[in-house]
Order: sequence, then structure tokens, then C-alpha cells
Amino acid sequence: MEPSELQAFLIASRDGYISDRIASGDEELTASRAADEQLTASFPEGKPGPGHRVYRIEDDGTPIGCLWLGRAPSTDPTAWWVWDITIDEGFRGRGYGRAAMLLAEREAGAGGATTLGLNVFGSNAIARHLYDSLGYDVIAIRMSKRL
Repeated sequence: MEPSELQAFLIASRDGYISDRIASGDEELTASRAADEQLTASFPEGKPGPGHRVYRIEDDGTPIGCLWLGRAPSTDPTAWWVWDITIDEGFRGRGYGRAAMLLAEREAGAGGATTLGLNVFGSNAIARHLYDSLGYDVIAIRMSKRL
């Protein structure tokens, strides 16, 4: 992704993450703090930190989504993470998400990764189906009930 596009990506990624966390039960302040901490650590001075990469997903030269890939939030340098992946709504269901995930796997492997992880919110059934079809295993399930 070009540096000129990165700021728009960071704003959209932050907003989407906050929305997903609120939809999953977090208070807005908690969700905002988590998003800000994550982005500050991963993008010091607004640029990708060591081991982080952001890709523009295109359809015939038209930007239709983004992929943010980097080291996992662990001390294991061989564990990588898909921090964010988005496909514009009008282009979903056409294989772009699958292609982006396969790119993530190739890039992570080329960078020395032996595992690639991600988080998917429970309400995102389409993404969960994609990850299941690609062979991703469920590692943990966090459950909640609104009272």
C-alpha cells in the first residue's frame, strides 16, 4: 500500500475494529482504547512497524479492500497474525477474501512464519466460513450473555 493511502486505511481499520468490539459487547471507551493501543504499537509515527505489512486488494486496478499482516501478539517470532482484512461490500463473495488469505499465508511463510492466526468476531459468519474452509482451527471461544 502506498504511504498516501495508509492514513485512510488506519482510520478505517480503527473505526471497523471499534464497531466490531462494541457489537461484541465492549463499551465504546474500552473499544477505542484497545484500537488506539494496537495501532500505536503497530504503526509508530503512522508507518508500519517492524514486521507489519499492509496490502491494497485490487480488482483490475480498482482498490476493493485491504490486508494487514504482521507478527502475532506473542514472543514467538514464527507466529504471524492477520490483523485486519476487508473487502468492500460490493466485491464480497467473489473470491477476493480467499485470495487475500492465501497471499497472507504465502507472505507469512516467506517471512519465516510457521503459524498464521487471526481473530474473527462471532457475528461474522461469512468470514468464519472462509477461515474454516481454508483449514484454520478454532483456538479459543469467548462467550457472553447480555443480562
